[in-house]
Amino acid sequence: MLNNYNTEDKVLLAVDCIIFGFDQEDLKILLIKRDFEPEKGKWSLIGGFLKMTETLDDAANRILNHLTGFDKIYMEQLYNFSKIDRDPVERTLSVAYFALINIEDHDEKLIEQYSAKWFSIEEAPSLIFDHNQMVQKAILRLRRRAISKPIGFELLPEKFTMRQLQKLYESILDEKLDKRNFINKVNGLDILVKLEEKDMTSSRKGSYLYQFDKEKYDRNVEDGITFKI
Repeated sequence: MLNNYNTEDKVLLAVDCIIFGFDQEDLKILLIKRDFEPEKGKWSLIGGFLKMTETLDDAANRILNHLTGFDKIYMEQLYNFSKIDRDPVERTLSVAYFALINIEDHDEKLIEQYSAKWFSIEEAPSLIFDHNQMVQKAILRLRRRAISKPIGFELLPEKFTMRQLQKLYESILDEKLDKRNFINKVNGLDILVKLEEKDMTSSRKGSYLYQFDKEKYDRNVEDGITFKI
């Protein structure tokens, strides 16, 4: 009978998190070295199992907070992975999330405690199970988001240069962008506030610093844009 719960198969539900960060030069991913079998000692995404009292979002937030110490991180549900033999121990489904954080803000001691490490996307090691597939799907989602909605609020410091913003987009899209076209496009979105302060580390003249106009930024995220250079 359809309503006989006791006779139905029971499966585990995992939540795996792809955590992207930006260090002002490269887009990076946070990985953890697995400390239990199977695949002990190999690199993995950060993950855990759904508890009886949690929603999927609750579980993803708990897992991220446990590793990074953050409560409020931009996070988006990505995809579910249900290949029958994806986990050699138990029949396990996984729901993947991706998160965006500013690397400068993360808790280094907490991350070191769990043998986690930042890798540039290009230099990331091969991962266990189907985690490589999860990362590829997350990168494609991030690229689609970058050309349809403003991005950067979660990945950049509060004050940043136009070069840092362009470098972020180049890292996400994996392509070089024309400086003049990029600046014109960004200015056309009207989501930046130019400050009187300068970053004097980049050149003798210095580079002006910018901030996002949070209200306009959020409106553009909600309404969507077309960001093609």
